[in-house]
Amino acid sequence: MLRTLGAALAAALTLTGWAASSGVVRSPATTTVTPAMAATPTPIPTPTFACPPALPVTGQVTGATTTSLTITYWMVLSPPCGYDPPLLVSLFTSREDATAWRDPVAEAVTGPERSGTVTIGGLAPGTEYWFRFGDTKGGRDPYVIGGPARTSGTCSATATIDSRWGSGFVATVTVRNDGTEPVPGWLVSWRWSGDERIQSIWGGVAEGSGQDVAVRNASWNGTLAPGASTTFGLLVAASAAPATITPVCGR
Repeated sequence: MLRTLGAALAAALTLTGWAASSGVVRSPATTTVTPAMAATPTPIPTPTFACPPALPVTGQVTGATTTSLTITYWMVLSPPCGYDPPLLVSLFTSREDATAWRDPVAEAVTGPERSGTVTIGGLAPGTEYWFRFGDTKGGRDPYVIGGPARTSGTCSATATIDSRWGSGFVATVTVRNDGTEPVPGWLVSWRWSGDERIQSIWGGVAEGSGQDVAVRNASWNGTLAPGASTTFGLLVAASAAPATITPVCGR
């Protein structure tokens, strides 16, 4: 009976891992990691580029003649927020046309400098213009609408009231050639502010009627060389003399 009990005990020890206690180590089970079990990396957001709050280009008129305008410009920002030289400068004869980029009357291309001047010629004397900037590849600046800028007239006129009394006054008007070529004739005009009426005139020929006054040159003082001037005088009846007279000269 003791022999039978010993055999049974030996079998039980074998089944419960007696071999492990004798120095034999079993390898642990291997776990396979599948792609679905791997950690998903956190996406890195793409940075959003923002242009600084500044005009990419700006400019102003710094010179004028009877037939040209000179514009000084500054290219403040480079691409993608601005422009690279050269710039295209376009002129328009009204703000409405400039706003709509419609019917430019003259254009000029700047030099390679990021700041400088450009002169646009072939313009009409005594005319207002508005300017806009673009690039030579067809890009158009959406911000700057410069102007109005006026070319010089071929002549100018100023008036002084020499004396006044209760029922009238005497005035002298000076006409000057501001252009670079001789003026073959001139016409000065203005509008009365009250009941003024010209009684007599010397050095000119009166035209027009009512409040709108026009005085043309006499036969002997119509031609003015560049920089030359002439005068005409007025005797005017009025219930009150105006503070000033603001004449405009043309041809």
